[in-house]
Amino acid sequence: MYLRKLDLSGRVAVVTGAGRNIGYACADALSEAGAHVVLTDLDEELGQSAVLKLAAIGRKAEFIRLDVTDSDETDRVAAAIATKLGRVDILVANAGIASHSPAEAMSDVDWLRVANVNLNGVFWSNRAFGNLMLKAGKGSIVNIGSMSGIIANRPQPQAGYNASKGAVHMLTKSLAAEWAERGVRVNAVAPTYIATDMTKTAIERTGWDKDWMYMTPMKRMGEVDEIASVVLFLASDAASLMTGSIVVADAGYTSW
Repeated sequence: MYLRKLDLSGRVAVVTGAGRNIGYACADALSEAGAHVVLTDLDEELGQSAVLKLAAIGRKAEFIRLDVTDSDETDRVAAAIATKLGRVDILVANAGIASHSPAEAMSDVDWLRVANVNLNGVFWSNRAFGNLMLKAGKGSIVNIGSMSGIIANRPQPQAGYNASKGAVHMLTKSLAAEWAERGVRVNAVAPTYIATDMTKTAIERTGWDKDWMYMTPMKRMGEVDEIASVVLFLASDAASLMTGSIVVADAGYTSW
C-alpha cells in the first residue's frame, strides 16, 4: 500500500532547470518512479544531453527549451506539453541562480537578474502549469526554495538570493492556500548547501565551506539525490495530506 503511493506511472512531470544538478536529479527520480518527464532548461545542449542519459537507461523523457523569465514563453510551453501529452500532473520549479554582493553595492541589474529567475520564473511556471492542473482538478507542484529563505547566509553576502528564496516560500504557501480546495497541492523544499558545480566553484574560489561546515551539525553538504528524494515524496500521493509545507533538508543547519 505505502510503496504504491510513490508510483508515478501514467503521470506527466515537468522539471525546470533540469539540465544538471538538482534539476536533473529530480527528473531522474520522477522518471524512475514511472513518470513521463519533460525536462526544460535555458541551455538546449545541457537539456538534450540529460534526456539522452535518461533514455539510455530506459526512462520516458523529452526536452523542450524554456526561459522561465519569459512569461509568454512559459505559457506557450505549458500549452504545447499539454497538447502533446494530454496532461501535466507534476511540476518541479527548480530553475534558479545564485549571486553574492554586499547589499549596499548591489546593482539594480544584479538584483533584478536574481529576482527574475528565482521568483518571477517560479511564479510564471506555477501559474502556467498550475492552470492546467486546476482545469484537471488535481496536481502537485514542488518549488525549490532554500534554507537561505529562512536564515541569512554567512559569510557570503546574498541579500538578493536570500530574499528571492524567502519569497518563493511565501508564494508556495499562498498558492497552496488558494488552490487546496481545487485539488492542487503546492509545497517547497528548502535545501542546505548542495554539492553542485556552482557550489564547488564557489568553494575553490573562496573557502566558504569552512564556515558552512562549522554551522552544520552533520558537518557535510547535501547531495543532489537527497533533494530529489524529498521532491519525489512531495510530488507523489505519499504526501497527499501536505500542501503549503516548506520541507527543510539542511543537515541540521537551521537547528542552531
